[in-house]
Amino acid sequence: MINLVTDISYRDEWDKVATHPMQSWGWGEARSKMGIEVVRVGEFKDDQLIYNFQMTVHTLPKLPFKIGYVPRSNNPSTEALNFLRDFGKKNNIIYIKFEPNIDYGLAVNPRLTLSRAPLFPQWTQTIDLKPDEGTLLKNMKPKTRYNIKLAQKKGVTVREVTTDEGFEIFIKLYFETCRRQHYAGHNYDYHRTLFETLKKEISHILIAYYENTPIAAYHLFKFNKVLYYPYGGSSEKYREVMGANLLMWEAIKFGKSQSCTSFDLWGSLAPDYTADNIWAGFTRFKSGYGSQFVRMMGSYDLVINPLLYRPLVLAQKIRERLLGG
Repeated sequence: MINLVTDISYRDEWDKVATHPMQSWGWGEARSKMGIEVVRVGEFKDDQLIYNFQMTVHTLPKLPFKIGYVPRSNNPSTEALNFLRDFGKKNNIIYIKFEPNIDYGLAVNPRLTLSRAPLFPQWTQTIDLKPDEGTLLKNMKPKTRYNIKLAQKKGVTVREVTTDEGFEIFIKLYFETCRRQHYAGHNYDYHRTLFETLKKEISHILIAYYENTPIAAYHLFKFNKVLYYPYGGSSEKYREVMGANLLMWEAIKFGKSQSCTSFDLWGSLAPDYTADNIWAGFTRFKSGYGSQFVRMMGSYDLVINPLLYRPLVLAQKIRERLLGG
């Protein structure tokens, strides 16, 4: 049985079956605060919630139509897709994009169409946090271990600062990094709303200091025994002390201390990436920590209005071509 879920009394049950922090009840609250419509759909068996699908609904500029987005969800059943298709028809939704939190190779529902405009990278990297610290260090690349020891020798320290002050330090370093790497990123209000909404349960900020100066910071998510690294920033100052390397190692240790069994590094190029790719640097950085490359199912669209879907896809292709994508 498929139903809309609106009663907040389902919050704990919802989070227990959610597959990712972007499917958590708190994430939906944060998006609602940003003025985004949030739709929660639950699949029930014998009155027990077994799967959930949290969708954000986005309006198209100057048009009475919308697009739905269901990030990092369960793999939708035919029954769930039928429910969402009916919902979409009643609410002028042209298509709903799914990017399930499922490894590549699982059968894709034939009602879904491969998307030509993915939002999440298809690859990520993960670190198994179950081994002891000695084994985790041994699994790293020699250069990464060397940089960690160098940072420790230079006196870099890392501590959790999940406070308003910590957020302001993080966001300053985040935007500094965005400017340096010519990456647009999200705006201040987006990050602030996420942090304020999730800081009691999901959000954690770790900061690396050198001589009492913040030089690198992470905004991490902890959810259902998995630690996630979605956002980070670093200063151009004191790069030679390798604070970012120690910060990642301390994030790994933090995950273990929080009983997490896995560390998802959020996004990556494929393992056969080339050095000239704009994302080669962070992919190489992440792979230094003994991570495994994981290919996700990818991006698929549930097409509800085929007549309008095709022009939108064409417009996306033209936009990518004009932007050099």
